[in-house]
Amino acid sequence: MMLELENLTVAYGALTIVDGISFTLPDGEWLMIAGPNGAGKSTIIGAISQNVKYTGSVRLDGEDAARMKPAKLARKLGVLTQNHWVSYSFSVEEVVRLGRYSHSRGLFGGAGNGDNDAVERALELTGMTALRSQSVLTLSGGELQRAFLAQLIAQDPELMLLDEPTNHLDLVYQKQTFSLVRDWIAQTGRSVVSVVHDLSLARAFGTRTLLLEHGHAVEYGETKKVLSRENLRRVYSLDVVEYMRGMFEQWNDSTLDV
Repeated sequence: MMLELENLTVAYGALTIVDGISFTLPDGEWLMIAGPNGAGKSTIIGAISQNVKYTGSVRLDGEDAARMKPAKLARKLGVLTQNHWVSYSFSVEEVVRLGRYSHSRGLFGGAGNGDNDAVERALELTGMTALRSQSVLTLSGGELQRAFLAQLIAQDPELMLLDEPTNHLDLVYQKQTFSLVRDWIAQTGRSVVSVVHDLSLARAFGTRTLLLEHGHAVEYGETKKVLSRENLRRVYSLDVVEYMRGMFEQWNDSTLDV
């Protein structure tokens, strides 16, 4: 599904959070939205998903997303946010199954075999099968994030929107989550938009990157080109390349092999 943003602007009174962002994302791509805190990264995700008011346009396969009915939009877009506030004692499986709502055959249609298969696959892929009957109120932050990722996979949208998808996850599940999303893109030919702070993950997995500074686009394009030394120095006021190399140099210590 082709995603097109044209002059996307978000303002709260006199404060402009996102200013005139335009880009086109074709099928099969993973876009990383990067930049410092306050650059407008999550606001762009909110605008694409129609949860934030904006001017300009968001088009999905040429259709204005603002004019789509909620059920259709839910089949087009799936969103994973940074934090999940739950006050209900649904089981993990029940939460994951909610992802199939936009595919339901009506209020009393019940679950079809396709729904059951999608839920089972999502639980397995996210490592949540063993916790399927557990209340989400008892989960750790990382487990809760994986439960909602499983819901998103079960939803099977045409475009995934991920706002800090590895928030609260330890290293094992960070790697698993990003590898899983990359496999999903390869298998389905669909696209993903992710907000990331970890520039190493952006370089390793992103095919395209939008680099932001104070709500403005510094550059959009192929990831390794956008995340250049010059661009990063400008945005972060730091020689990011030198800093990262210094950090990784600590892992060359021979005592680590003992």
